[in-house]
Amino acid sequence: MSGATGFEPPVRLTAWVRGQVQGVGFRWWVRSRALELGLTGSATNLDDGRVQVVAEGARERCEQLLAKLSGAGTPGRVTGVTHRWSAALGEASTGPGFSER
Repeated sequence: MSGATGFEPPVRLTAWVRGQVQGVGFRWWVRSRALELGLTGSATNLDDGRVQVVAEGARERCEQLLAKLSGAGTPGRVTGVTHRWSAALGEASTGPGFSER
């Protein structure tokens, strides 16, 4: 019976953010939002101009971060976000924190 104990396993969100998102403080902004939500992971510039965001934690919190990625108030200009859900691997949560790469 799912959710009977109130515990839900952590999830892993991988999101690729398109637009003008490099060189505008976007990774720092993502890191700040993720830490506010208690998530661990990273934000990484990709060679094609996108930023890859990997976050692990409670699904509800990851969904909140995903909504923020394409919401108002992001640095630069986001033109699209593609994402994938998977089981948490634990590698993003080897310690508290969220890194910019």
